[in-house]
Amino acid sequence: MIDYKNPKFILDSSQLEPGKVRWRSPSNIALVKYWGKYGQQLPRNPSISLTLTQAATDTTIHFSLKKSDREIDLDFYFEGQHRPDFSLRIEKFLQSLLPLYPFLKQLHLRMESSNSFPHSAGIASSASSMSALALALCSLEQRFFGTLAYEGEFMRKASYLARLGSGSASRSIYPYVSVWGEHADIPAASNEYAIPFAEDVDKIFHTYHDDILIISKAEKSVSSGAGHNLMEGNPYADSRYLQAGQRLARLTAAMRSGDLTTFGQITEAEALTLHALMMTSQPSYLLMEPNSLAAIRQVQAFREATGHPLYFTLDAGPNLHLLYPDSIATEVKNFIRTELTPLCQDGIYIADRCGKGPEELEGSVK
Repeated sequence: MIDYKNPKFILDSSQLEPGKVRWRSPSNIALVKYWGKYGQQLPRNPSISLTLTQAATDTTIHFSLKKSDREIDLDFYFEGQHRPDFSLRIEKFLQSLLPLYPFLKQLHLRMESSNSFPHSAGIASSASSMSALALALCSLEQRFFGTLAYEGEFMRKASYLARLGSGSASRSIYPYVSVWGEHADIPAASNEYAIPFAEDVDKIFHTYHDDILIISKAEKSVSSGAGHNLMEGNPYADSRYLQAGQRLARLTAAMRSGDLTTFGQITEAEALTLHALMMTSQPSYLLMEPNSLAAIRQVQAFREATGHPLYFTLDAGPNLHLLYPDSIATEVKNFIRTELTPLCQDGIYIADRCGKGPEELEGSVK
């Protein structure tokens, strides 16, 4: 187990100048789903994901010397609005990091964050937001103490910190493809942080598209955190964890060889399994909407009629992610515009694709 505790991370307050750090970090879409956890945000099964580009969170942390007696002195703004309700979760997270980063008790923090997509609608907003925050914290460590100059260690620690805030956030740190969770076929994989996996797959997946149909922008009725907790009493949990490991082995083999049919079949099966687990939880719940099912049927019909490798997946929400290679982008986008946008709320979809991962930015959030 990694131990990042460091009581020596204390600032010389007489030398502290106000400043800021800013990161933009994307969401990711899990292909083999992480669903069920134990301990401190550790996964019951391994997962693999594609790192996105357009669905992202932009987070700036302004820091200065603290003048209040609050243990964590934080003002949080989301989309330009002061949000004390969001702030409580961030404060709790930062308090949990004090053994790692005791200097947080010395600072006044003003955090400004914004999403490029609807919050809490099943597009893994916690993955993008908590990974952006974790990266910003690592930037503070490097700025104050110079201990994360090596990029590999910087990213590994960011993934570790992101995991503590949101398990899936650990996977947003790396470009294109990430794996999180121990697996016999991937010796470097860890439950404590994600690892980059882009170099282990066919290059076709570096340009893969993920167009997100916004079936509903409404906040989910059951949060992902609550859904993970309900796996503890799910009668299918143990067999599910075994199944996930087996599917990950088959999926990574397909991604190495560029086998798009096997890739798509496993990806769709994983999406439906995730929602079946929700429906068999106690209490049971359903996050798909009627238009989610209508869109699934349309995608299946399109694939049968054209032979094109267009497949779907879903996260814990109603919105469909459409996965396909760049070679059929023109035809698929025409299909989305003519047949699928009528099923979307306000006709909205996000044209996304695999990307290079997080980016450190200059300037403050507008």
